[in-house]
Amino acid sequence: MWNIGVLALQGAFLEHEEMLDRIGVSHFQIRQRKDLLQPMDGLIIPGGESTAIGKLLDDFDMMEMLRDKIRKGLPVFGTCAGMILLAAEIEGESRNYLRMMDIRVRRNAYGRQLGSFFTCDEFAGRRIPMTFIRAPYIAEAGKDVQVLSVVGGHIVAARERNMLVCSFHPELSDDTTVHVYFVENMIAGSGL
Repeated sequence: MWNIGVLALQGAFLEHEEMLDRIGVSHFQIRQRKDLLQPMDGLIIPGGESTAIGKLLDDFDMMEMLRDKIRKGLPVFGTCAGMILLAAEIEGESRNYLRMMDIRVRRNAYGRQLGSFFTCDEFAGRRIPMTFIRAPYIAEAGKDVQVLSVVGGHIVAARERNMLVCSFHPELSDDTTVHVYFVENMIAGSGL
C-alpha cells in the first residue's frame, strides 16, 4: 500500500529496509537525483556520518530537491545523522544541511564511540529498546515541536508537522514501534 524511499548514500539504510520488510511496507533506495522523482509516500534518512551524507547530497545535487519535497509535506523520518541533517541548527557549527526542523542539535552529545550505549525508555508513551551510537540529542526544540522521548533529561525523539527524528537507532533492535509510528501516524495520517 505504501512505498517509502530510503536514502542509501551512506549509513544504516539496509537495516531500515529490513525493518520496513518486517512491517510489510514496500520501499526503494534513493542513490541519485533521479530516484527522488519516483512516487513515494515517505522518506527515511538513516544514521551514519552526517558530514558524508550532506556532502553526497550536495555532490549529487539532491539537497534542494529533498528540501522542496519535505517543505511540500512529504513525511520524513531521520535517525541520528538524519536528525542532524534535518535540524535548523547544529550547535557550534556554521554548516547546516536541510534546515527543515525547528530544533537545535548537539552532535556527538554523549561522546565519541565510547559514549555509545543501550537503554530502554519511553517513546510516544511506549517503553522500547534504544541503541545510541555517537548520538546527538536535541538541545532546544521550537514551540511547534512535539517531544516524543526524553532520556537522561535530554530530548532524543521529536516530531514537527511531517518530520520525525530520533537520536537512537530503532533499526538496530527487533522492536518495530518507531517505524510503525512513522507509517501509521505520519504517512497514513498525512492524507497522501
